[in-house]
Amino acid sequence: MLTLHAQYPYLILVNSLIPALLAGNSVILKPSPQTPTIAEQIQHIFAEAGLPKNVLQYFHCGSIARLENIVRAPQIKLICFTGSVAGGLQVQRAAADRVVPVGLELGGKDPAYIREDVDVKWAAEEIVDGAVFNSGQSCCSIERVYVAESVHDEFISAVQDVLRGYKLGDPLDPSTNVGPVVSKRSAEMIEAHVGDAIAKGAVDSTPPENRSFASPPPNGNYVKPTLLTNVTHDMDVMNDETFGPVIPVMKVGNDEEAIRLMNDSEFGLTASIWTKDNGKGEELAEQVEAGTVFINRCDYPSPVRYISHKPSPLNTNSSKDLAWTGWKNSGKGVTLSKFGFEQFVKLKSLHIKYYPK
Repeated sequence: MLTLHAQYPYLILVNSLIPALLAGNSVILKPSPQTPTIAEQIQHIFAEAGLPKNVLQYFHCGSIARLENIVRAPQIKLICFTGSVAGGLQVQRAAADRVVPVGLELGGKDPAYIREDVDVKWAAEEIVDGAVFNSGQSCCSIERVYVAESVHDEFISAVQDVLRGYKLGDPLDPSTNVGPVVSKRSAEMIEAHVGDAIAKGAVDSTPPENRSFASPPPNGNYVKPTLLTNVTHDMDVMNDETFGPVIPVMKVGNDEEAIRLMNDSEFGLTASIWTKDNGKGEELAEQVEAGTVFINRCDYPSPVRYISHKPSPLNTNSSKDLAWTGWKNSGKGVTLSKFGFEQFVKLKSLHIKYYPK
C-alpha cells in the first residue's frame, strides 16, 4: 500500500496506516515536503515496537515523474492520498491504466447553517471555533456560514463579541488563540480571497478594537481572523477552499434557500446544521451533499475503533463510530470505522464441493 499525506501529518497518517497494518499489509509512506521527518519518526516508533523490517517504509520525493512511476508499480495494490484536488487528480491519472483502488481525501468548502431557533450566543462560539481553530487550516473547518434572516444581525453581533476575546500571536504564548498559517503562500492566498470579496461588495465586519488582529508579530505568516458580511456566491471566498481563519456569512430566507446554497459547491466533505429541532436537523441533513453532516457540532472525526462492532465508550452520542468520506471533488474512498478498515482487505470467496465418497 502507498499512502501520501499533505496535512495533519500524524492524525491523517494514522487514519490509514493503523488499519492497513492491522489488515496485514506492508506500507510505503510518502510525506509532504512541508513535514518530511514525520514518516521517519513513525517508522522509528514502529521499529522500536517490534514491527518486522520493511513492513513499513518511506521515501521522499519532489519529482512528479518519479512519484507517478511508483504509483504505477505493480507491487502497489492500494493508494491513499490526502491533499489538494489538483494533487489527487494527478495521482488518479497516474493510476488510471491499472485496476487499483485509489482513496482520495481532498479539499473542502464546508458550510454551516444557523436556523432561527438556535441559542445565538452559543452558536456563535461554536462557529468561530469551527472556523478559526488551527488558524482555519483543516479540510473540515467551517468555510461558509448561512444564517436565517431573523437572527442574522444578532448572530453577527455575537460573533464579533467572540472574536474580541481571541488573540492572534506567537503560538508559544499560552494566551494565544490563533497562530500563523503554514506558509507565506498560504497567507497570500487567504488575503487574496478576502480582497476579492471586499472588491465585490463584502464588508469586513471584524471588530476593529482587537489590537492583536491589527498588530500581529512582525515575523511570521500571520492572518487575522476575519468576519465577512454581505457575501455572495460570486466571490472566491464562497467557492474556493480558503484554508484560513475567515468567516464569510450570508443571510438566507428559509431552509430551502440554505440547502440550495450549501449544495452549490464543487466540494462535499462536511457540513453542519445548527438547530434546537433535531428532527428537522436530520431531515435537512438528508438533503445536504456531503460525506459527513453534523447537527449542532462541527469538525469532529471519530477515529476510536476500526473493527469492533461494540459501542465505543469514547463516543456516547452514537452507537457506531463515524466513517470519513468525501462527496464530489472532496474525494472518494473511506477512512475510519469498520467501513474504512474494509478497504484494506481483499475479498475472496472460497467454494468447496466435497468429493463424493
